[in-house]
Amino acid sequence: MKILHVEGGRHLYGGAFQVLHLVRGLAAHGHENLLACPRGCALAEAAAPFAEVHGLPMHGDADLPMVGRLYRLIRASRPDLVHLHSRIGADVMGGIAARLAGVPVIHTRRVDNPEPRWLVALKYRLHDRVIAISDGIGQVLIAEGLPSAKLRVVRSAVDHERYAAPVDRAAIRARLQVSADAFLIGVIAQLIPRKGHRFLLAALPELVAAHPEIQVRFFGQGPLADDLQRRIDEAGLGDHVRLAGFRDDLPEILPALDLVVHPALMEGLGVSLLQAASAGVPIVASRAGGIPEAVREGENGLLVPPGDVAALRAAIGTLLGDPERRRALGAGGRALMAREFSIDAMVEGNLAVYRELLDATGLVHT
Repeated sequence: MKILHVEGGRHLYGGAFQVLHLVRGLAAHGHENLLACPRGCALAEAAAPFAEVHGLPMHGDADLPMVGRLYRLIRASRPDLVHLHSRIGADVMGGIAARLAGVPVIHTRRVDNPEPRWLVALKYRLHDRVIAISDGIGQVLIAEGLPSAKLRVVRSAVDHERYAAPVDRAAIRARLQVSADAFLIGVIAQLIPRKGHRFLLAALPELVAAHPEIQVRFFGQGPLADDLQRRIDEAGLGDHVRLAGFRDDLPEILPALDLVVHPALMEGLGVSLLQAASAGVPIVASRAGGIPEAVREGENGLLVPPGDVAALRAAIGTLLGDPERRRALGAGGRALMAREFSIDAMVEGNLAVYRELLDATGLVHT
């Protein structure tokens, strides 16, 4: 089977990392991958051993000429199907291009933010199947009018063994400028409003007063960096909270954390939560979107209502004072990831959708 994947993201995290897992797994199964992505992006280099990479100009939702570029690529490469992995224009422009070329097309939806019903009715008409990465996203799509016959759910995956490897905690903490006896909380998310960093900052003053050993690191980048730094300074939290930027050493950092907090208002599933659970780190997160599929109450973490600062503070405080429960939740996370979020399961899930679609269209597949 020959699959053309289209991914518009420029950074190798979140959805782009899932694309890398998928093309690697498909190649191992003997399938042929082509990848259209922005020129010079990190995914292009990482995926080169597993896919024929085509770096293209990709300028977002208003990039109408993307239709022509993708159409020409489809006509020249003659894939069995096209798999669109992101929005950023790829969902619509890629759908139009595949339709014009007469090739079956699948779109993976990774976010749970709502879309107008009229847009759902128009956009998803372009796609033969829509894959949601969580039941939560699937429910949003159905509520907005997506025909259930088009929807399939294939959860995102994590290389859980990569994050479960033992590390030198003292060395990692020194790298982060954190003392060995600190209680280290990590937030792994883009610095954007819907990730909810502000709720943790609002919860922290009382927690720090009771537990001065708390240290918090915000791992990620985004447009809210200056605003968050201002909030940190105004709250007098500069000795306890730091913006640590985007990190490519998370597999080493995560096992050195005592707790991961994810106070998001919206979340498709949360790849960082899968990574944290794989590393055996307990989690406190919002009960929003697909998060309850990655964080099971009492199994690998605690869930709180989105935006509820008091509940967030109470959940963190509960785990701060209970190391045995933290250890139990960490072990539960590792078991959950191995059982339900393996890369093999994600690859097989996508392959099942490919085969079903090709069978339905009468095309031959292997």
